[in-house]
Amino acid sequence: MKKFSHLISYISHLVNRQAKRILFLLVLIICVSISSYSQNKHNWLSFRGNSSLCGITEANVPKAPKLLWSFKTGDAVKSSPIISNGNIFVGSNDGKLYAISKTGQLKWKFDAKTSVEASPLYLDGNVYFGSLEGIFYCLNATTGELKWKYATDGQISGSAAWFYDKSRKQKKILFGSYDFNLHCVDAKSGKLQWKYESDNYINGAASCNGEIAVFGGCDGFLHQVDVKTGKAKNKLDIATYIASSVALDGNQAYFGDTDGEFFCVDYAKNQVKWKKEGAVSYLASPSVSANQVIIGAENRQVYCFDKENGNIQWQFKTKNKIEASPVIAGNSVVIGSGDGRIYVLNRRTGQQIWSYEIGRAIVGTPAVVEGMIVVACMDGSIYAFGEK
Repeated sequence: MKKFSHLISYISHLVNRQAKRILFLLVLIICVSISSYSQNKHNWLSFRGNSSLCGITEANVPKAPKLLWSFKTGDAVKSSPIISNGNIFVGSNDGKLYAISKTGQLKWKFDAKTSVEASPLYLDGNVYFGSLEGIFYCLNATTGELKWKYATDGQISGSAAWFYDKSRKQKKILFGSYDFNLHCVDAKSGKLQWKYESDNYINGAASCNGEIAVFGGCDGFLHQVDVKTGKAKNKLDIATYIASSVALDGNQAYFGDTDGEFFCVDYAKNQVKWKKEGAVSYLASPSVSANQVIIGAENRQVYCFDKENGNIQWQFKTKNKIEASPVIAGNSVVIGSGDGRIYVLNRRTGQQIWSYEIGRAIVGTPAVVEGMIVVACMDGSIYAFGEK
């Protein structure tokens, strides 16, 4: 009986030890799976870093970046690159989406037949993007294999966002089209969930906080859409084109219009909290931190507004118009310009810390991760900067 008791104890010990190993492996697998699509300082997974389009990261910019490599596509690049686990994904006007390794080597390319201006979105091992033909694609991020595609009736110029529908336990994708509609599709199957029709083209990306989607249209309205139903919650008359994508922070929405006015809208109250005039035109989208809103304009200026009242904290002038959106990275601001330069500015003062002249206009958002900046250029190349 004593021997039997020892045997039971020994077996129990083995079972517990094996159970712990299995539990550890499960936790490890879950952590790896989550990290493969989590937004953090090592990943930049969408056009503005997250679905709220705030354009901000905790990543540290190298103090004196050097050109690490460049990769040539077949035409100009308007698409903004994204980075997942060191892999870079970006579209080109040559009609292809490229997957490039962190050392600048081609991993695969997918032929969408027509220009890919929209920035891709990475989610759960897939890459999502639209083309100027109006086709929206889902590809396997590892192989470039097509998983599904969805057709709209107009070109897709803006990037996609995603949200989790708690009631149906589904992840869903949002994107606008020149067919006037904001489309919502199931992330796994590509099946249409709903469409919301505006009164003109939807050029930019829609921002989403999980409850509502907010976007500015060429119809001159700021639209709020309930993402569960696809029905309008509210819309605010801005009276002119809104090409800028909207950044959401709390109950505030930040964006610029083509008349050169920059807005802070309390979307819960559906009213303008403050606005600033005088910038000619805004095509870029803003970055939002705890107390600042930063954006570039077509009058060559980078503006830093006080988040609460719109007072200008600082300005920085480049040598040509700015269509590219900035990224706030720690105490730095990274932004490209039509003058063919990529700049790093001090976030608090606006003073230039570093710049690099590529020579052709930069119109997309830089992808910023820990120790590296990746930027696409109208010369058709992708450039990576970091510490050698």
